[in-house]
Amino acid sequence: MSRITTLEGALRRANRLVALILGVALVATVLFVLIDVVGRKTGWGSLGGSDEISGYVMAAVASWGLACALLDRAHVRIDLIRQRLRAGGQALMDLFAMIVTNGVVLLIAYYCWPVLQKTLERGSRANTPLETPLWIPQGIWFGGWAWFALSATALSLIALVYLVQGRRTELTASIGLGSELDQ
Repeated sequence: MSRITTLEGALRRANRLVALILGVALVATVLFVLIDVVGRKTGWGSLGGSDEISGYVMAAVASWGLACALLDRAHVRIDLIRQRLRAGGQALMDLFAMIVTNGVVLLIAYYCWPVLQKTLERGSRANTPLETPLWIPQGIWFGGWAWFALSATALSLIALVYLVQGRRTELTASIGLGSELDQ
């Protein structure tokens, strides 16, 4: 097994762990909101902050989940041109899509940092009863975008190595469409 295959495997395992953590966070959030709603409807009272916390969790799940979707090849791509090409052309289209995705994600992550930086400088807190220090949810949100950028960059480099080494099967398995068209 080559080092590049080992790196790709480690990246996939790390993203599976992230997906598991995100799933647990979503289930915990659902339970929290459910208990809060039932408490309000039955007169037990509200736990408070369920709307705020669920919003933070959704932002975290979205940013961190994008990397998981990338590694699972679950992002939507239009393959109208790609499906008409031979294997070499498909590999180049896959690599082009991965590099463009990588560039966009790097740009987004780059512009997410100033949001967190200003929050840290100002010591901003949520204008809610919880008065959550905003660096906490924004830090988790930024971390997700940074992880997505790291994952996309690593996957782009892995795909480039596969292309240079002529390992089209591995390239398609790592960044191809993952649809019934490839099977």
